[in-house]
Formats: sequence, C-alpha cells, structure tokens
Amino acid sequence: MFNFIKIVVSALIIFLASEIAKKNTLLGAIIISLPMASLLSITWLYIETKDIDRIVSFSQNIFLMIFPSLSFFIIFPWLLKKDLGFGLSIFLSLAIMVVLYFSLNLLYKKIGISI
Repeated sequence: MFNFIKIVVSALIIFLASEIAKKNTLLGAIIISLPMASLLSITWLYIETKDIDRIVSFSQNIFLMIFPSLSFFIIFPWLLKKDLGFGLSIFLSLAIMVVLYFSLNLLYKKIGISI
C-alpha cells in the first residue's frame, strides 16, 4: 500500500507541474526546478529505513551529480533552436548528459571523492 501512495503522490506532482506549465511556463518551471524528486526520494527513504547515514550519503551524491544533469537544460534547448527536431534533440541531450555523468564519476574517483 505504501508503494502505491508513493507512486500516486510522485505522479501527482509531475502531473500538476505539467498542467500548470500549459498555462504558465515560468510557474511550471519553478515547480519542477525545485528538487522535488530528491525531496520525495529522501522522504520515502527516511520513512522506509530511518537510516540517517544512507540519507546523508544519498543527499551528498545527489549534489555531486547535479552538474551533469544541468547540461541537459543547456544542450536540449540549443539543439531545438538548431532545428534538429524534438526526438533527436532529446536523445542527443540525454546521451551527452549520460557521458558527462560517467566522466564526472571517473573524475571524482581520480581525485579521491567517493560516491
């Protein structure tokens, strides 16, 4: 039952943000730019495990991996403006983001940051 509640609450937030974005893109963007997925995940993790050390580690890892995810929001609109089409733009943006995730992870390991 708890898993069902998690799914419904999480999906409802995404649904509401997308519906709001139809009317006001700035407000929709503000809602989505909040670390909603992180907050929900941290909350669900706490409720289910009460493991503070795991939550601390999870939170720190989220912070360390924000930088590659931001690349998507730079590359995706740029590719769309270059008229590559939605599908190709999103695919290339995601592919570049994944490469950056792995590259940053390797860099972190090289400089001694454990993830």
